[in-house]
Amino acid sequence: MLRNPYIITQLTRENEMNQPLDQIEGAPLIRPSTTEHPLYEQIVEACRTVYDPEIPVNVFDLGLVYTIEISAENSVEIMMTLTAPGCPVAGEMPGWVQDAVEPVAGVKEVKVGMTFDPPWGMEMMSDEARLELGFM
Repeated sequence: MLRNPYIITQLTRENEMNQPLDQIEGAPLIRPSTTEHPLYEQIVEACRTVYDPEIPVNVFDLGLVYTIEISAENSVEIMMTLTAPGCPVAGEMPGWVQDAVEPVAGVKEVKVGMTFDPPWGMEMMSDEARLELGFM
């Protein structure tokens, strides 16, 4: 399984999705994305339809989606961030991502959580995003 190089906060499930656990030394800070699940690529493509209104790049390539976890029952948990905690769409963007992923065939439910630890940085952008923004 591939691991996300931008690991943030180790998380619990269900209602405590946004609450950090005590970090174990040397352990990844979040669960890795479920990249081997058959729905993973479709969910990524759905995330790519959501754009940050201040930066003309989709939220996935911008590096705002930290992890995508898909259960055996096809429930999806997405942990994301924003470019800045004071972002004017802070209350709306998780809903945009949820609305984009829910119609993916086979997805049973979608939960989107938000974290600001660590804060987003330009190094989290994909090469495609950096190229599009003129940073490469």
